[in-house]
Amino acid sequence: MRTLKGKVAVVTGGNSGIGYATAQKLKQDGADVVITGRSTEKVAKAAEELGVKGLVADVSDLSAIDQLVAQVKASHGQVDVLFVNAGIFQPAPVGSISEQVFDDQMNINFKGAVFTTEKFLPILNDGASIINLSSVNAYTGMPNTAIYAASKAALNSYTRTAATELAPRKIRISAVNPGPV
Repeated sequence: MRTLKGKVAVVTGGNSGIGYATAQKLKQDGADVVITGRSTEKVAKAAEELGVKGLVADVSDLSAIDQLVAQVKASHGQVDVLFVNAGIFQPAPVGSISEQVFDDQMNINFKGAVFTTEKFLPILNDGASIINLSSVNAYTGMPNTAIYAASKAALNSYTRTAATELAPRKIRISAVNPGPV
């Protein structure tokens, strides 16, 4: 069934893993899909394989998100589904966490996710759906994941508050917390 026919879906980090599989499913369900990622080559390859539009954007760079939103608005107008999936995992044990490991994960996994939502809001249709990819690590206390887990726990907290605030526009926002894939 093509339940998303006529809908526009954006998948950040859609060039691999969960993002790629989600973009594939959204397209199968009839959506007009846009994927993003940081690597020009990987985005182009995935977009070609999936038969979707691919745009390069690093979500840790707010000006890149601005450009992404402008490109999506110019090519598609409004958005119905925003899958905030872009993220990284850099394992490091407590006591050996560097500022770079902290900044990289927080800038992409939390800051990038928050500002992807913030900057897409003006072009989200009322009744749109935002899905934030979080992680079971936000709850588990698994070794070597302290900063990754903190970035995902922060995303879960933001999502809960955003759900309340976006309700008047009937925009649904949720976090999905899968385990290792």
